[in-house]
Amino acid sequence: MLRLSLPLLFSLIFSAARADPLPSWNDTDSKARIISFVENVTDAASDDYVTPSDRIAVFDNDGTLWGEQPVYFQLIYAVDAFQKMAQDDPSLITSDALKAAAEGDYSALAEGGKEAVIEVLGATHSGLNVDDFQASVANWVATASHPVTGLRYDQMTYQPMVELLRYLRDEGFKTYIVSGGGIHFMRVFAEAAYGIPTEQVIGTYTETSYEVIDGVPTITKQPAIGFVDDKEGKPINIDRIIGKRPIIGGGNSDGDYAMIEWTTAGAGPRLGLIVHHTDGEREVAYDCDSHIGRLCDGLENGPNLGWLIVDMARDWSRIYTGAQ
Repeated sequence: MLRLSLPLLFSLIFSAARADPLPSWNDTDSKARIISFVENVTDAASDDYVTPSDRIAVFDNDGTLWGEQPVYFQLIYAVDAFQKMAQDDPSLITSDALKAAAEGDYSALAEGGKEAVIEVLGATHSGLNVDDFQASVANWVATASHPVTGLRYDQMTYQPMVELLRYLRDEGFKTYIVSGGGIHFMRVFAEAAYGIPTEQVIGTYTETSYEVIDGVPTITKQPAIGFVDDKEGKPINIDRIIGKRPIIGGGNSDGDYAMIEWTTAGAGPRLGLIVHHTDGEREVAYDCDSHIGRLCDGLENGPNLGWLIVDMARDWSRIYTGAQ
């Protein structure tokens, strides 16, 4: 009988782990296509070789790197925050939208539409200096749990996508988040959750002000929206902040369409990727009819544009980082 020494056994295990950069992806065409693309653009002998300085990959966050149902997690944070504020000072409840937030009534909040959501976000995201706001978010991420899964929100990152980000960086890529989510919100957890540093997080932002308060230089968040990083705003912000067209663009909704379209329209090798939420057992199945992460145009046009449609149920052996 063959006997292996412990050092040799560990060596074989580690070699096998290194051999598969995407262990939570099933052995489907999606995985093969991603690996083939990365190998081609990083092989100096390949006609598709891309120099490291041009290996830029951009990804949406909500619904692409972590969950987004039943509502965007940032809105859940805002409702939780306002409930605490209203308990301390009930006089803050000055509208139907804020009343709905104080009661945790998402249905009533949804009836108020975009304006109601913006009002709740404004009440909880403005008037605070950036450090205090981010400390509040950090505490929420560390302690709050999702109403359906029971997981902390930072445990609801998608393990296959975390692996993809790591794989790309190992191969010389620079990875960015380009999301409709708030930039100060996402910067709290991006590095710990995804390995993406704060300066590579691009998102929606409010206006801010600078002043010296009691001798302390302070940046304070204001109510007005400075820039909405969604739809056509995504390629505009990429151009403005990164200054290069990415060669990989990934998202999950039609809000990411323009970003992926612009990414894949460039010369040379390009990869557009859409995460299609098809798994109603381990997660939530949704696309065109969803009020969150609506995906119609990407499903219809993506394949003809050469985009990779990742089928979550078929292509992923595991969903969340915090659950097997």
